[in-house]
Amino acid sequence: MRNKKIIAGLLAVITALAAGCKNEGKASPETTGDLACIHDKSRIENGTILHAWCWSFNTVADSIEDIAAAGYTAVQVSPANAVIEGGSGGMQLMGRGKWYYQYQPTDWTIGNYQMGTEDDFRNMCDKAEEYGISIIVDVVPNHTAADISAVSENLINAAGGIDKLYHANYKKRISNYSSRIECTSYSLTGLPDVNTENPAFQDYFIAYLNRLIADGADGFRYDTAKHIALPDDPQVDENLPNNFWERVTTGIDDAAGIFNYGEVLQGDNDRLEAYREAIGCTTASDYGKQLRGLLIGEMLNAKMLTGFKVGDSEKCVTWVESHDNYTDGSSAALDDSKILRGWAVIAAQGGGTPLFFDRPYGATGYDRWGGMNRIGAAGSTLYKHPAVAAVNHFRTAMNGEPTELANCSENAALLINRGAKGTVIVNSKANKDLVISAPTALPDGTYPDRGGMNGDFTVSGGTLTGSLKAGSIAVLYNEGYKEQNIFLNVWLETDSFVNDKTFEVTLHLSGTDPGNCELDDGTRITYSDGTKIKLYPDTKWVRLSAENEGGRTVMTYYFTKRQTVPAGAQFGFEKPESWGDTIYAYIYNESGASLRKNAVWPGKEMSRSDDGTYTYTLDEEWDSALVIFSDGKSQYPAAMEPGLELAEGMIYSVPQQ
Repeated sequence: MRNKKIIAGLLAVITALAAGCKNEGKASPETTGDLACIHDKSRIENGTILHAWCWSFNTVADSIEDIAAAGYTAVQVSPANAVIEGGSGGMQLMGRGKWYYQYQPTDWTIGNYQMGTEDDFRNMCDKAEEYGISIIVDVVPNHTAADISAVSENLINAAGGIDKLYHANYKKRISNYSSRIECTSYSLTGLPDVNTENPAFQDYFIAYLNRLIADGADGFRYDTAKHIALPDDPQVDENLPNNFWERVTTGIDDAAGIFNYGEVLQGDNDRLEAYREAIGCTTASDYGKQLRGLLIGEMLNAKMLTGFKVGDSEKCVTWVESHDNYTDGSSAALDDSKILRGWAVIAAQGGGTPLFFDRPYGATGYDRWGGMNRIGAAGSTLYKHPAVAAVNHFRTAMNGEPTELANCSENAALLINRGAKGTVIVNSKANKDLVISAPTALPDGTYPDRGGMNGDFTVSGGTLTGSLKAGSIAVLYNEGYKEQNIFLNVWLETDSFVNDKTFEVTLHLSGTDPGNCELDDGTRITYSDGTKIKLYPDTKWVRLSAENEGGRTVMTYYFTKRQTVPAGAQFGFEKPESWGDTIYAYIYNESGASLRKNAVWPGKEMSRSDDGTYTYTLDEEWDSALVIFSDGKSQYPAAMEPGLELAEGMIYSVPQQ
């Protein structure tokens, strides 16, 4: 395995922000409609959203102080509803477990094995409210899990039966995305399409949303919104109007205060303006795509970045990258520096609502799952980089100020001017320092870079001057600036998060002394920066925490026990009678930077033994590998399910139904 020093970034802690209302008096999860706290969606719209992708509810709760200190006003969490438990409950983002099981609902009740329980969700919301942070929940009404047998009987009965839960063509895959009837009633990537026009289903789903609201949710992101019909789309059933969006946006509790946005990826017949009118806000995927291209090309053109490519409205959620274009590899060319610069572009502007997608811990675009490769863990610490935090606080301070984009320094620098109050400058060149001299409306004076990446800038007689380091940003404003107490940090240094022997790791912290360390076996120690501790093959996690007068921070690191199968090892397979006589074994490991496999699909042919079983002998060593069996037509495990854990001497068979 590659040597990889994993060092966490800066951890920010400040005094809690004032909350909009307190937890006392909040409606219990058993009641709806009598909310003591009126939600304020304008706070979300005008602020910044942290997409805590695949963080558990408890992890978000642990990190709220850092999130608030970094200037975010909202956190978007992964789906809270019951989901398919694939891969034997494995918790890897990719491997023994899959992140996308979160998008395969089995019921619309709160709590699942990946994110946590309803109590965990409620506790997270309560903690977020203390710090003035809103919670946005990713909701998935368009489809259920691919395996219909896993869908809850309660859901089926509530919808009026299996035939009423789904559209008539729910199994037929979309082949023509320009066809609205296909797009809104056929299967998306093999997932059964829910009959969202069924009033009984709508009632059930709205009850789920209301329970989330009662537990503390402040907004919703609607997954695959483009695949749910608009009022004037073709009707599947002439007796059922296309009124899903009207019902869910107006029929929920405190509807006027809830922030809603739909994932409407731009492309064939996307009807973006109609969705924005129906839901309130949509994504701006074309803008993100263009921004990524300009970041890679190192030329941030002001004219190309003016407007969000969604028509005249600014009611859109913007991003540098989303979890979809991250996981499919299309944003792989973005390193942390480019993400930081892109974030400055979208978050320093006044329009849109910027969302920061947090990559997995230790990951890069080309190593998508990172060292831990763990669902539930906190991700990259880039979200609380001092310059990211400075931009977030800048956006809040500039609320209501007009936005103007301009270029200078031979178009190598982009200026985001906010009236006569502040400016953010982005150096698009990764390897070139720039001397800035640009017209400005800022009052004369000295302007420190609030993100700490550069020195002071000067304004004199309507001209802004200063030096901008390669690949950096400068956040310049004086009016409205509040000193941020950002200095607390804890992290663990290790070469690997996969263990098969006793080894040593180094614990670090800054901003206080000592810190606290807890292991899953109950061991608790206090530590100072540089303390070394031993971990054993059965160590599952290490939890670091620290606190000072500014607050508290927590980070949990997860370890996976290595499963090594040596070259020359054998395993077998007993095929079902209905399968053909030629059996293949497809061995793979997709948890690293690139997919490793024994052959292209369906794998290598197995040898038939005299007793009718099939055997396979490994010609090389495998670590933490999975295996899928196939006769070229049928396969086990099924499509979209991870393989079985590869083990020496194991005789695999398909379970009897």
